[in-house]
Amino acid sequence: ASSQPTASAFVLDDEGRILLARRAYEPDVGKWDVPGGFLEEGEDPVEGLRRELREEAGIEIDLGDFVGVFTDTYGEPPDATHVLNLVWEARIAAGDPTPNDDVSELRWFPKDALPEDVELAFRWLAKSLHDWIAHGR
Repeated sequence: ASSQPTASAFVLDDEGRILLARRAYEPDVGKWDVPGGFLEEGEDPVEGLRRELREEAGIEIDLGDFVGVFTDTYGEPPDATHVLNLVWEARIAAGDPTPNDDVSELRWFPKDALPEDVELAFRWLAKSLHDWIAHGR
């Protein structure tokens, strides 16, 4: 089996805050994640990212810099899926963030007041967020 690709965004507002989404379902139900999700077969990653942000938050985005690629697992062994996370910076072009789909809440967080690492979903997210912020984003 191959790693499954996902596309996610570090969505920023004009105050430099980041938009986080509380997961409505397992895995990591109730924890904070960045909006995004699995790509459909053959789907362009940027188009998939735009689709996911429409589905989860009701927003259209302006794409910013590419942040990086992060590997992780989704779910619990022995049924865990290996994932390859493609992450971009983005800003809202249209719409007001409204939780939908597999998101129970959306909230803006100042970069110096993020949830505790244990409150963040998955393993890749906390380190990548801290590294991104530390590099002056």
